[in-house]
Amino acid sequence: MRIGFDKQKPVVLAIDDIDVNLHMIENVLGKRVQVIKRDSGRGGLDYLDGNHVDIVLLDYNMPGMGGVEVLDVMKRQEKTRNIPVIILTAETDIDIETEVFRRGAADFIRKPFSPMAVQERVRRVLENERFNKMMRREVERQTRLAEERLATIERLFNATVMALVKTIDAKDPYTQGHSLRVAEYSRRIAELAGMDMEQQQEIYCMGMLHDIGKIGIPDAIINKPAKLTDTEIVLIKSHTVIGANILSKIDHSPKLSFGARSHHEQWDGSGYPDKLKGEEIACEARIIAVADSYDAMTSRRSYRDILEQSIVRSEIERGRGTQFDPQFADIMLQMIDDDVYYHMRADRFRAKGNL
Repeated sequence: MRIGFDKQKPVVLAIDDIDVNLHMIENVLGKRVQVIKRDSGRGGLDYLDGNHVDIVLLDYNMPGMGGVEVLDVMKRQEKTRNIPVIILTAETDIDIETEVFRRGAADFIRKPFSPMAVQERVRRVLENERFNKMMRREVERQTRLAEERLATIERLFNATVMALVKTIDAKDPYTQGHSLRVAEYSRRIAELAGMDMEQQQEIYCMGMLHDIGKIGIPDAIINKPAKLTDTEIVLIKSHTVIGANILSKIDHSPKLSFGARSHHEQWDGSGYPDKLKGEEIACEARIIAVADSYDAMTSRRSYRDILEQSIVRSEIERGRGTQFDPQFADIMLQMIDDDVYYHMRADRFRAKGNL
């Protein structure tokens, strides 16, 4: 019999309550494997607990803990569930074979067995297990490579986002840090609304990029101290569509464009650019809308200072159910009430650095 396994002798654990059977298995398999003999199910499991084994030959009928019980324990435990098991039995009931295969046995041999049959089946199972181990190692290797590639993509994506955000915020000296604050307020609203970590991070990224369309708006209009003309208002409003068109090209996160396009939509349908109403507006955009308005009121502008917290609260409350989704407006109102010392205002804000 030619048995090879990673240039080392395969370790075969034979579990049988009859000593003659154990010695017979050892003689049959010869010197090309290392046979470990145990005369009880419990003894076999104790050995498995602290030792490496390549295959188990397991007697079906044993006093105390039978072969099926041992097999069940092995399949429940992480360390032993992948060890192939060949069941040996003198039983003639054909249903036993079905039972042991259903419970995870790799093969089944009836006693009295021929030496050649045992040798060939052990060889076949060992070869199959060697192939499975190679495949598992390859899967693990490919998984590590994929994770490394994904981490690299994430780092590049995050760096690109930060570069874009700085470009956006640099267009208006009075809104420095606006995108970062909107992102953090949005993430906090999502958290308080019960959304999971993945959703929170997604909304955070959407908040960071909600104003990216302003890249396409001339600085002279963005920074114009005087009242905008009707034409200029139309142009400034187009930043939502411009932003959505830019972000829709990013396959890495196809939902990014929702926040850019719809953060100026209003709950009552009076917003822009699509006049969406209520839950027609993407959930993320409804969250960003509240966060964006809050930051606009708590930031210094060329024409006014930061608004009093009580005024900000009144404006959010007034917009509840008209401008804002009532659920997210209520969460922002609670955030305001919890912020006793008004730390969320722009000049006191401290980002958590989620991106």
